[in-house]
Amino acid sequence: MKITRNTKIKDVLSTPSGHDIIARVLYAAGLDENLLKGILGNFTIGGIKRLTLGKIGDSFIDSLLEMLNSETETVPYDDCEIKKEWWKEAVFYEIYPRSFKDSNNDGIGDIPGIIEKLDYLKDLGVDALWIAPFYDSPNADNGYDIRDYKKVMEEFGTMKDIDKLFNEAHKRNIKVIIDLVMNHTSDEHEWFIKSKNNDPKYKDFYIWKKSENIPNNWTSLFSGPAWKYYDERKEWALHLFAEKQIDLNWENPEVRKNMQDVATFWLEKGADGFRIDVISFISKADGLPDGDETLGSLIAFTGIEHYFHGPHLDEYLNEFNDKVFNKYNAYTVGECPGNGVMMSKLITGDDRNELTQVFSFDHIDNPGHVRIFKYNFDIRKMIPELVRWQTQYSNHCWPTVFFDNHDNPRMVSKVVKDGPYLKEAAKMLATIQFTLKGTPYMYQGCEIGMPNTDFTSIDEFKDVESLNAYKEMLNRGFSKEKSFSNILWGSRDHARTPVNWSDDIYGGFSTHEPWIKTNQSYKEINVESQLSDKDSVLNYTKDLIHYRKAHKSLIYGSFRQLKANRNFFVYEREDDEKYLIIINLTDKTRKYPVKPQGELIKSNYTETSDKLRPYEANIYKIS
Repeated sequence: MKITRNTKIKDVLSTPSGHDIIARVLYAAGLDENLLKGILGNFTIGGIKRLTLGKIGDSFIDSLLEMLNSETETVPYDDCEIKKEWWKEAVFYEIYPRSFKDSNNDGIGDIPGIIEKLDYLKDLGVDALWIAPFYDSPNADNGYDIRDYKKVMEEFGTMKDIDKLFNEAHKRNIKVIIDLVMNHTSDEHEWFIKSKNNDPKYKDFYIWKKSENIPNNWTSLFSGPAWKYYDERKEWALHLFAEKQIDLNWENPEVRKNMQDVATFWLEKGADGFRIDVISFISKADGLPDGDETLGSLIAFTGIEHYFHGPHLDEYLNEFNDKVFNKYNAYTVGECPGNGVMMSKLITGDDRNELTQVFSFDHIDNPGHVRIFKYNFDIRKMIPELVRWQTQYSNHCWPTVFFDNHDNPRMVSKVVKDGPYLKEAAKMLATIQFTLKGTPYMYQGCEIGMPNTDFTSIDEFKDVESLNAYKEMLNRGFSKEKSFSNILWGSRDHARTPVNWSDDIYGGFSTHEPWIKTNQSYKEINVESQLSDKDSVLNYTKDLIHYRKAHKSLIYGSFRQLKANRNFFVYEREDDEKYLIIINLTDKTRKYPVKPQGELIKSNYTETSDKLRPYEANIYKIS
């Protein structure tokens, strides 16, 4: 269906791109998608201008139409029998190598440190590891700026260490997926150096634009313009992220061929698949037109409508599968910022030949907010987005369930802020994660309830995004105090401080001062002390994981949310067995919203009560 200014909003919602884009715009504005199912649904796309009293202009409508028509396929999936797969039953665990375990006491985590902890991970119940980039890199973005895809960063170890990691993990029946960064390379990569110097073979490996001024108004996701000028070519190069992360030109078949060679190299070495960094950004709109300023201010990044799901994305993914992934039965999970439920169906449907799964991030922050600006996070506002993926995602697809990763502050600190109940909230999050339908992805340290870190100065931060955002806020007139408060709230560095292994110096991570500040909680919150504590977050999480493995109804069972007020999350999972999960989402003691049924098999409180205590999470098995 071709969408025009005269198309009614309710008709737009019937298309995948229409549904997700309208929902995304509303989400960014802090509004509920359900508003459009009433009288507002009868407004036309052009009528949005009148609806907003002229605050949204014609250029916004034009940009919106371009986005809405970017993917016109429908989602024909009917409900079907769920196909059983190893990755649907697996528990994944993300490792950020620099901060996981330091084996040689130089203050930097490494590959031998991961090998050292494989038995711990196996005992926890982990089935697959996601290893963040360990490739040779100048570290402008901690390894996501790759200088050589086929070489290991010296401070992490050697290629022999990687071979040993694959072998030792596989001995324990643990699969290993590695980060594949395909949207950009480091500006120190051989390809870019040759492209910058007009080598005929590599001249068009990147997105270059000859222009007297900055080619368009796109902004980098790491602050500032998305272009850098190079005297060598008298041209501008596109970088959607840091200045040293230059976007590859996927329109060039040679670029795609070289990236296919990189993926094949690692699959031949023993990798079981890939987490693919910002994969949905690889295709850009023809002509690289300006982004709409109004839309940019709403979503926080100008120009994103021209690449968040580019015109050739599906084609490139199909090609990559045919030439590489299918040959090795490789598992893939794509980072797809901006894609909602419907467009994710198109990318991950089991008949689409694109990606196995995707990560969607709309639940991580509350509607109308972005991570880098401080606000009062409310977990109750997260639940509708989680439910959307439970109820609207087809059985031809399978969601991921996660709260933490290397790109976000720790969720437990967002939930409880500086208050009490850290332990109870960590267990509550684990309860949700391991009882929802989908593949759970844990992040290192969340199994012990590690909180955010008490950074006290901007000088303690290492993350390029945080440092750039701080400078940008100062340039926009924010005070130093306000700018620091925002960074302290939303920095990715909170997730990147070393894992607390013990109460020894530097949390048992190393005997050398770590590359980044040690988390202040290591004396009280660490793996060693929790292993021997039956009531610890670690043992609670481990019990949940093993129970989930033994009771497949918590994996493949249907999901049904029971009606309750916004202070609770109440739902059932049912297949051969039936489970009722009742969760108090607040820090207040409250009456039960529904009558408990069956046998209480798991609770994050040791003593029973006739009321739900703060962040209490109970799992009942119904006969």
